[in-house]
Amino acid sequence: MPLTVTLLSLCQALLVSGNILLIAVSPLIGAQLAPSPTWSTAPVATQWLGLMCATIPASLIMARLGRRRGFVLGHLLGLAGTGLAVAALQAQAFGLFLLATWLIGIGIGFGQLYRFAAVEAAPEGGRDRAIGLVMGGGVLAAFFGPWLARHSHALAEVPYLGSFLGLGALYLLALALLAGVRLPEPGRDAAEGEPRRLAEIVRQPVFLLAAVSAMVGYGVMNLAMTATPLAMAEVGHGFDHVATTIQWHVVAMFLPSFVTGRLSARFGAPRMIAAGCLLLAASALIAQFDAGLAGFHTGLVLLGLGWNFAFLPATGLLTEAHSPAEKARTQAANEFLVFSTVAITALLAGPMVTLLGWASLNLLLIPLCLLPLALLGARRLAFRRRRPQIRG
Repeated sequence: MPLTVTLLSLCQALLVSGNILLIAVSPLIGAQLAPSPTWSTAPVATQWLGLMCATIPASLIMARLGRRRGFVLGHLLGLAGTGLAVAALQAQAFGLFLLATWLIGIGIGFGQLYRFAAVEAAPEGGRDRAIGLVMGGGVLAAFFGPWLARHSHALAEVPYLGSFLGLGALYLLALALLAGVRLPEPGRDAAEGEPRRLAEIVRQPVFLLAAVSAMVGYGVMNLAMTATPLAMAEVGHGFDHVATTIQWHVVAMFLPSFVTGRLSARFGAPRMIAAGCLLLAASALIAQFDAGLAGFHTGLVLLGLGWNFAFLPATGLLTEAHSPAEKARTQAANEFLVFSTVAITALLAGPMVTLLGWASLNLLLIPLCLLPLALLGARRLAFRRRRPQIRG
């Protein structure tokens, strides 16, 4: 893999480290500042809402200015958000904290395109390996992010203020790494054919399977993960236990990335997506029987594995749905659908876990896990109907 892919992997590691820190502390900050417990996950929701707002502009900006400049802009917006978060914590202002997490989410939205940048920097035939290497950067984040959350939240006199100082340092380090990234110049794809209408692109079965699989994988994972700190606190688990559970969840999310590309090449993306959906359903089943520490650990590990097997193959599958000239709009549409789903699930996590409880919330997730399987079944049935029949 070229040096650029390695640098993108490190940038991804820093991005995910910051996300883990936010996942660990934002619901707890929300519980302190919000006027009602049902609003405790609102800071997580506004973060994802910011990410959703960034999806379409980020792809279009990068198509015009280039990937590297777009990533730099995203990290600068993230730095501005961390500054607002520090001010909000000092003032104990819930509304200002929501604005801060929204701005941080916009910055994260730009960073979500690292995996597509890796495809562009990869050598011929190295698409799945490049995606796996960049997403595998999350393994470093799985250890560094929780460590940073545990050691930064009490650094300052104001609780959790140190966490956002640490987040700002991550963004500065990512900006330094981006100085060494070399990616194709913007505008090169514009001359490579006439683009189709977006409506025609999104109606393709390959696009529908890729987008729905990514939406389900990320949405189910995010809803359960966002509710986890609140659910664990409700049954008496401390902050260190929460951070450790999230840590091993993130290890399970990203560690398989180094082999997921090879598995997808061998068995095909549809089979990997099916395996991911079954793992997500298994995680929800674990929550029905065990609310102890072992139950949370096992369920969150399965949740991470399910996300990996559903989301990464869906990313590779999406590249088959567009020509080079259609890349920016297709990726923008996919990212908007996926992260709109994530924003909605983050907003629902607090009220659902408060009103329904951990077990009932997970029970409702099982039918959602089966949606990509239904699409795969319909796709296979349609193929059999079109296939010529040999009559004796």
